[in-house]
Amino acid sequence: MNFLAKKHPRGLAALVFAAALAGAFWRAPNPGAASFAAPPAASPSPLPAVFSSETLPAAEAAEPCLTELPDGRLAAAWSGLAETDETARVIRYSVLDKNGWRLPQPVASRESTAAGSFANEQEIGNPLLFAEGSWLHLWYTSRSGWAARAIQHSVSTDGGRNWSKPVALRTAPLASDTLLRAAPVPLADGGLGLAISSQLLAATGAYLRLAPTGEIVDKQHLPLMQPGLQPAVAVLDAQHALALLRHAADGNGHLQAAVTANGGQSWQAAPAPPFANPDTPVALLRLQSGRLLLAGNPGSGRGTLALWLSADGGQTWQASRILESADDGAAEFTAPALLLGRDTRIHLVYAWRRQGIKHLAFSEAWLDGEQP
Repeated sequence: MNFLAKKHPRGLAALVFAAALAGAFWRAPNPGAASFAAPPAASPSPLPAVFSSETLPAAEAAEPCLTELPDGRLAAAWSGLAETDETARVIRYSVLDKNGWRLPQPVASRESTAAGSFANEQEIGNPLLFAEGSWLHLWYTSRSGWAARAIQHSVSTDGGRNWSKPVALRTAPLASDTLLRAAPVPLADGGLGLAISSQLLAATGAYLRLAPTGEIVDKQHLPLMQPGLQPAVAVLDAQHALALLRHAADGNGHLQAAVTANGGQSWQAAPAPPFANPDTPVALLRLQSGRLLLAGNPGSGRGTLALWLSADGGQTWQASRILESADDGAAEFTAPALLLGRDTRIHLVYAWRRQGIKHLAFSEAWLDGEQP
């Protein structure tokens, strides 16, 4: 079932989300049993070893995300400086076609967000894209005051050329400081699971269950051994999933982990990968083979970006590839986002040296050490 589409005409999308804003979540009845949309059975990827790399120039670009459109093209969004006001950030959007990445276009700003929220928005960021049939969803965060960061949602039905006025998705009864990072996961009932985090009082993660009509029907805390933010989630089967979070503390921390065995209805703290994490976001993806792929910054800085593989659901990890490594002052390779294409090609985007968004495409065979 299309998210919002089949139960409500397109013109009522804003009304549906306004209902959530009015507090429907906090008065919602107890939801029924939850289940993830089960991933395909594990099988070998048909692709040989392939690898490609391209950089999209974008000053002060940050927090990129990816989705695959119905026609197989890739779409990306990220936050960057506004052309007319270097103190403000906008969300930019681009599509990859046979001629390369198109000229990025702004799709959200402080002004467009304020038009939907009727608030004095001071900052926006953390974009997420998700394509579902003819609907293209954009979530991002907006801040209208100290520690008052909310989630905004907008929809495009023409491939990203035009977008609906953003509507806030209320995740707490009072003010919150919400962060996003990982794309939502499809649920068996046609809804979505959205991992979020908050740093208002303490760094902690949460999992939202969204109904097919858009309302928040459940919110579950992610118990962690140490503070963690911006969960990245990989679904293992219809009931099991793993969430990995950046370590929200100064100095050399380690990733934090939570697992669910009942479709996201409850979560438990779990052992995390043993390598250090410098409080930067990671990306997590289930591959065609059933293995998990993790991308992130190891050690204490942002000058190295690495990949790891797990063949046992995240219990153990093996180093795969070092994608970037430099020690100069501008060496920042951060905020990775992963996507598995329908052709089993793996796509990765990340913020490159504060100068652009880098896009890599490769196969599982390349991950295992084979050369293209």
